[in-house]
Amino acid sequence: MQSRISKLTAVIAVVGIFVGSASTETLASEIVAKINLAQQRMEVSVDGVKRYTWRVSTGRDGYRTQAGTYQPFAQTPYYYSKKWNMALPYLISIGEDGTAIHGTSQTRNLGNTASHGCIRLDTANAATLYKLVEANGMFSTTVIVTR
Repeated sequence: MQSRISKLTAVIAVVGIFVGSASTETLASEIVAKINLAQQRMEVSVDGVKRYTWRVSTGRDGYRTQAGTYQPFAQTPYYYSKKWNMALPYLISIGEDGTAIHGTSQTRNLGNTASHGCIRLDTANAATLYKLVEANGMFSTTVIVTR
């Protein structure tokens, strides 16, 4: 009888550990990045509270950024695109077609359509967003692109 109680206590303890672990995952903040293509602006909210508003550059004629709701699926702090011959710092992949959010050195174009379909940010702002997504998880992040 004592052996069964010990085993039951051990099972309850293990279940408690897993339940405790699962609940800590829910403590991640919800990150929502809304990109308005008409205004060329990104608004970032954390747990429903607007934290940042940044100018962006999205797809120019022939390379339009597609409206939709996305969830990031990959991140890399530095990527060099051979196709476009440019650095893409703090890259967050959001579209299966290659669409991503990333930093740019071409800050003079922010606020205007200028990209090949990606969402460009000032590199410091891209780093801030990257760190938010990294800290809270891609599954806690939603990217909404609207016309």
